[in-house]
Amino acid sequence: MRFTREVMTAWATGGMLHTAEQIAGELAGQVADEPFEVIWKHFGDAIQVELRQRSLSQGDPKAPSVAVEEWGVTFAGDSRVHWARLTLPGSADRVAAEWLEESARGPHWLGFLADASDLLAGTLDPDMVPAIVAQVVVPRLASWCAVYTSDGHVGPPRLVYLWHADEARIDGLREQLSEMDVGAAGTRVTSAIQLPDAQVLAIPLTARGRSLGLMCLGRPDRFPDDVIQFAEDIGRRAALAMDNARLYAQQAAANRALQRSLLPPNEPEVPGLDYGVIYEPAGEANEVGGDFYDLFKAGDDSWRFAIGDVCGTGPEAAAVTGLARHTLRLLAREGYGIAAVLGRLNQAILEEGERARFLTLLHGDITPVESGLEIRLVSAGHPEALLLKASGRVEAVTTPQSLLGVFHEVMFEADTVHLEHGDVLLAVTDGVTERRSGGRLLDDDGGLAKLLAECAGLSARAVAERIRRGAADFASEPSADDLAIVVLRAR
Repeated sequence: MRFTREVMTAWATGGMLHTAEQIAGELAGQVADEPFEVIWKHFGDAIQVELRQRSLSQGDPKAPSVAVEEWGVTFAGDSRVHWARLTLPGSADRVAAEWLEESARGPHWLGFLADASDLLAGTLDPDMVPAIVAQVVVPRLASWCAVYTSDGHVGPPRLVYLWHADEARIDGLREQLSEMDVGAAGTRVTSAIQLPDAQVLAIPLTARGRSLGLMCLGRPDRFPDDVIQFAEDIGRRAALAMDNARLYAQQAAANRALQRSLLPPNEPEVPGLDYGVIYEPAGEANEVGGDFYDLFKAGDDSWRFAIGDVCGTGPEAAAVTGLARHTLRLLAREGYGIAAVLGRLNQAILEEGERARFLTLLHGDITPVESGLEIRLVSAGHPEALLLKASGRVEAVTTPQSLLGVFHEVMFEADTVHLEHGDVLLAVTDGVTERRSGGRLLDDDGGLAKLLAECAGLSARAVAERIRRGAADFASEPSADDLAIVVLRAR
């Protein structure tokens, strides 16, 4: 039903909405209990809904309870298509003429522009904006619409979306437009291009001083001045929506690239170690988070791991995350112990001055031994690490120490933990321990330890996934904090 409403709004056929919803609902009620597709088609003077499903044993199709132009069942390949067609009140040209006459008598055009603005503002997908633009203006302003985009001054404008009131004419129109020199129309002022069977109005799409492309409208007769005015207004709104979508997409891509650069490039093979890691940033478009983890080779028979949480999100947090990751790796290769590494990292963060963000960090080294794994670790203000014994007993194994980036004179000491075969060490960020449901946190009354106790006998990956799922299920609303989980299990 929501899809049908969106289509009717985009096609400016709101007067048919109730009938269209009723027919779509009746057809959907007749399909078998298997996946199916709903397809709406626009033929200029009629619209058609199709419910397409793989051929299954179904009862005899029933006619819609409301009057339709025609209906039926057809077969395409292995699909069964139950369809119904509705006649629109007047042809596309008549709809446009009636709309213009109506708009001249009052503020109707303001409602049209408001609806168009709502539709354009409803998406931040750059590929969707041209489709919405074309379906807003057809058939009210023109018989067809072609949207072109340009990449600055590189190359000619490129056709990205084409829509015609008569869907059957789209392919022929596409071929005709391929022979039209759109670039000659310019990208700064509205201009007219004459085709053998239509007048084309080329409207520049310009936002924030940048040319983004062209919106070309076509109709068999001359464009009235009122239509040109409406079209130019739509063009300005469309260009702004397109630019906003592009900026959002660029920022999202930059965030993803930066996030990838802050995560380990690879995860090494460690003798006797089974490990699982999960990382989930919170925020729009996977905004760069302050949580991070790492696992890397530090020497011939030694590996190191880290899990940390920088205060805040965004570029400022990412800067501290990058500093921490590279400092841990560099000093490990220089032979510094984990306690000394944290002392030097603390100093490096403080030297950043006002740009610095405090950091909680759990850092440790892993040494394979005959009976399992020997792990030394330091917790700098980080949620405590938990040890799950093969018997199912859980205990905290880290001593709380000062977080990083706050105090100058700090000394760190390492704790030593031995993992026998089957034992599991769990480290998480506060996206897990402070997951909130009402006034209760997940780790209240040892909630995380209880969750871990249920994981005896599971692989490291299964333990990490069980903790992630437990955090997600603890509250109904999505988490507003980043989440990182590191699980180390002695084979």
